[in-house]
Amino acid sequence: QVQLEESGGGLVQARGSLRLSCAASGGTFSTYNMGWFRQAPGKDREFVAHIRWTDDSTFYADFAKGRFTISRDNAKNTVYLQMNSLKPEDTADYCCAASIYSGSYYDTADLYDYWGQGTQVTVSS
Repeated sequence: QVQLEESGGGLVQARGSLRLSCAASGGTFSTYNMGWFRQAPGKDREFVAHIRWTDDSTFYADFAKGRFTISRDNAKNTVYLQMNSLKPEDTADYCCAASIYSGSYYDTADLYDYWGQGTQVTVSS
């Protein structure tokens, strides 16, 4: 059983930056694919970014490309989401998730086995 705990959310002005962290415990973190999802009030949860454990390859939603960076530190059992040039529309609850799925898909929530509780990001205009 893997436990995930996010941190680093908060209130930031537009064009600012935040770095989210997701600390894992209770499993072999280095062998999990990790993802970030977000959900804004009244909207469906959406995929943000993914990083594979095999080669650290990364994948992003179109809105995240060029602004967000996902990374991982296996020694610290932590995955990060660096968010730059934030916009008010990035306001959402951000959750990290762990997946043992080894196929080529990564942007569907059903592929993930463990979830954190989320951390709120609010971007003011």
